[in-house]
Amino acid sequence: MATLRYWLIKSEPSVYAYAKLEEDGRTEWTGVRSFEARNNLRAMTPGDLCLYYHSNEDKAVVGVACVLSKPGPDPTAPGEDWASVDVGPVVAFTAPVTLATIKATPALKDFPLITRSRLSVTPTPAEHFELVLKMGKTQLPKTASAKPKPKPKSRATP
Repeated sequence: MATLRYWLIKSEPSVYAYAKLEEDGRTEWTGVRSFEARNNLRAMTPGDLCLYYHSNEDKAVVGVACVLSKPGPDPTAPGEDWASVDVGPVVAFTAPVTLATIKATPALKDFPLITRSRLSVTPTPAEHFELVLKMGKTQLPKTASAKPKPKPKSRATP
């Protein structure tokens, strides 16, 4: 059995907000055009959990998503070597955790959002995942997996 891993994924709320993920039930995480972020997508496995960060406008972690599929080719880049996964919503944060709050928290000085700020998909240590969840006054449901709808919907490119 694979070990559960944690990730941070970013989207601008005006492009694909966490509320839209909840509405859709699932989406293809496409449009990643960084080799390091692509390799991180390729390392994801179904069941992994992702902190969902609203970049640019809100600058806050606002929810948790779950990886639903094995990595595959990015359908928005036919014939190119990019990757995508399907993700679904798990839980919205009770209180968003802002970038300013994260930067002001000594225990998060090595959090990938700070150390790899330009990267849209990063692995996240379990202790950081758990602390951000606690800071967001949010608990994972007993079964921390998404309730996917049958058809994935493509999200707009970040």
